Amino acid sequence: MFEGLLVNVIILIVSLVILDQASDWTITNSTKVAEITGIGKTTVGFILVAFSTSLPELSVAIFAAISGENVGVAIGNVLGSNIVNICLILGICFLIVVLKCPKYTCMYPSMAKEEIGSLYFGLFIASVIPLTLLYIGYASHYIGIILLTIFVFYLYQLSRVRKIREESSLGVEKQKIGRYTLLTFLGAAGVVASSYFIVDSASYIALGMGVPRVVIGATVVAFGTSIPELATSIDATRKGHLDMALGNIVGSCFINITCILGVTLVASAFTVNMTVFSNLVMFSLITNLFLWYFLSSEKISWREGAVLLFLYSIFLAITIGGYRA
Repeated sequence: MFEGLLVNVIILIVSLVILDQASDWTITNSTKVAEITGIGKTTVGFILVAFSTSLPELSVAIFAAISGENVGVAIGNVLGSNIVNICLILGICFLIVVLKCPKYTCMYPSMAKEEIGSLYFGLFIASVIPLTLLYIGYASHYIGIILLTIFVFYLYQLSRVRKIREESSLGVEKQKIGRYTLLTFLGAAGVVASSYFIVDSASYIALGMGVPRVVIGATVVAFGTSIPELATSIDATRKGHLDMALGNIVGSCFINITCILGVTLVASAFTVNMTVFSNLVMFSLITNLFLWYFLSSEKISWREGAVLLFLYSIFLAITIGGYRA
């Protein structure tokens, strides 16, 4: 849309800032709507917050798929966002937890069996599906429909497990539900608009500098669209709700792989060659396995956070180094 490398760099930075603010606006007001209507905290944390923080990835995927030639940015963004979510965001969250504990070792927060099962299932899907697509070698409309079916089915299963509060909020807040709903839609509109400019400017930069779209999608765009997860997860951890942060991150990874990747494939006009994303898929699998092991140990120390952050630094080095090579 706009010409000039410097102009597009400025547009990219401004769009990322707007994206962050719009996403926060959407999350804050949608959470208020959920509280007023009586939806439980667990449901809000795992479904609503996770889905809201995934709005940037979804918007990027839709615009990239519609443009056709930018599908590489969308898929690279999906896989790269999962790596950012687990390695960078949870790595920081784990270190925050350690700083809050005097003995530098914290037991894993007590969670219901359904919540733990949700975390494990989300990680399982986020690990197996990309690996399966890499083995098949391609991804088409039919695979996109299958991914969306998995997403809808699991939401249905969660709705059966999660309990809704019997008593809704009353008083002055209940009268503001119309305002909160309107602000939620306005925030979502801001997310969609800023995401469009992110895809457009990132693609221009990729072409201008000769950088492969998959690299741009897995680094700059992936980090930018993960800012909402970063902000909400750190805030939840600082307030002592690590379980909510875990639900948000794993839920976002699950949504990325099923809903967002599914939408990308369904909207794409052609079959996608998945072998291009082999490095991203394998690294995503490794990070998921590490998190799986950490959750199984049922305790968190500085080592877990350090390992995740170290993995993210290796990911950046390999991605950028592979491009320079």
